[in-house]
Amino acid sequence: MTFKFSQRSENNLDGVHPDLILIMRQAIQATDIDFAIIEGVRTLERQREMVRIKASQTLNSRHLTGHAVDVAPVYNGKISWDWPLYYVLADCIKTAAKLVDVPIEWGGDWKRAKDGPHWQLPWKEYPK
Repeated sequence: MTFKFSQRSENNLDGVHPDLILIMRQAIQATDIDFAIIEGVRTLERQREMVRIKASQTLNSRHLTGHAVDVAPVYNGKISWDWPLYYVLADCIKTAAKLVDVPIEWGGDWKRAKDGPHWQLPWKEYPK
């Protein structure tokens, strides 16, 4: 089955770096599990709120510059927060990144404060 992004996901890609969009478009066409872009670019005000509610630990987020997106698997028509689905999705997104030759980092691979929905272009290759 081939999936495509909803209008909401498309809207959430506005302002996101083209290389990150390229990865996500490749992934949605090749995945066995549907997913949504739940957040892309954030304002500083939004980022401050995310830190305040402990949904983020930094005001230096890649979301502020369009170098990060949060994605979530869609299961039975609804966003899922079930970690096993994030691992399936991670394999697909990592494969897509290799296919389009763009480096990517997954928050689920972080040693501290794992963040399953978070994907970002690396600081080294994509400075501010």
